[in-house]
Amino acid sequence: MKTLTETQIREACRPDSSERGQIRSAQPELSLDEIIAEVETCSQLPMGESQTLPPQAYTSETYFNWEVDHVFKNDWFCLAHISQIPTIGDFLNVEAFGEPLIIIHDKDNEIQVLSRVCPHRAMDIMPPGLGYDGHTLATPSDEHPACGNTRFLLCPYHFWTFELDGALKACAEMGQAEGFKREDWSLKSFCTEVWNGFIFVNLDGQAPRSVAEQYAVLNEELEPWDLANMKLVAANEWDCNFNWKVLAENFMESYHHAGAHSKTLQTMMPARDTWTEGEKPFHIRCHLPMKQSLRDEIHQLESEGKDWESFPAIPGLSDEQRMEWGLVMGFPLFTFVTTADSFIWYRILPMGPDRLKLLTTILVPSTSTQLPDFEKRRAESNQAGIDFHLEDMEVCMAVQRGLYTSGYQRGRLSHLEMPVWLIQRFLAARARDTWPTFDRPAAPGQQTS
Repeated sequence: MKTLTETQIREACRPDSSERGQIRSAQPELSLDEIIAEVETCSQLPMGESQTLPPQAYTSETYFNWEVDHVFKNDWFCLAHISQIPTIGDFLNVEAFGEPLIIIHDKDNEIQVLSRVCPHRAMDIMPPGLGYDGHTLATPSDEHPACGNTRFLLCPYHFWTFELDGALKACAEMGQAEGFKREDWSLKSFCTEVWNGFIFVNLDGQAPRSVAEQYAVLNEELEPWDLANMKLVAANEWDCNFNWKVLAENFMESYHHAGAHSKTLQTMMPARDTWTEGEKPFHIRCHLPMKQSLRDEIHQLESEGKDWESFPAIPGLSDEQRMEWGLVMGFPLFTFVTTADSFIWYRILPMGPDRLKLLTTILVPSTSTQLPDFEKRRAESNQAGIDFHLEDMEVCMAVQRGLYTSGYQRGRLSHLEMPVWLIQRFLAARARDTWPTFDRPAAPGQQTS
């Protein structure tokens, strides 16, 4: 089998390189109500009878727009980690659901998520590629994870100037505008919360609970990782021509270890040993235990005082926490993996029914960044992450293309794909304007053998 290079896979997965864009779907069109009804039908099936969603749930522009309004904009969405903007004036630029945003560390030491759209003439105050110093599109990199720093925000169109909190600071030649008051023309501010070091935004301001309330049950489980004090040490951006659910389902189910990851993750965490916890209202949690022979090797290395991961094991983890990967999808799309030495976070930004922007990151304790061979360890860890993610990119791209074909059939799900079924139940609950387990009994979890 020929192994594709990272460059080849990235090029094939670019939205503008998709062959699908030049052909019509062979699947019949369904109305929004019909798609929602099909999702509801899937959600009502017992796990043992579960099946895949109709292809239109992954390809319909109408259904995607419904998801934006009813799944993403009206809930908390994770955009960044505070270690990316640690000092006053640090900022990140992000495009989320049609909104150009700037995430900024203001002069009061607060984190703000502001609109980048100038209230004067709708100019993006930090347009990509225009070359204004410190105001180009900021994207995380290994060399500069904070992305940018500025003393103020400047609109390049008419030089309206804004403070770091979005307040209008200066605007020349506005003295003859009757009744004009600078305090009335700030950049729009979005509801923002920081939870365990992660920065969340609620775009429509209607989230019914705080992030802390929503993820309260995760607090105790994540405490040993001390997420607020971790450092983001690697970030890789990916342009993808597939639906967000294709990636989220792939991220959460481990059945594909036996196929796509047969030479990587399957050798460490066999698919048959993975299991999913019972249904919860605000997240899905899966366990990927390491095989016994690997555990024995790890215990031997630890007895010799040696590291067995890229970085030293995080203090305070139980043996089970160290000997497995923990997968979590916090609704709607806060996806991460806990490991013995790090925290892997995926920022999945849906851009359309067959397009998304993905940021894959690695966070480690600050003590790990002080090791004399830190850069070597960081590079090793980052490359390992890229290698198994490239395997995912190939299959996700092929799945999306298959969804448009006449050959697509509604498949049955393995018990190892319980997270896929739980995602269906989440989407169905949101269509009922509720959350899983609120109006129906929670599905029981699986147990390891």
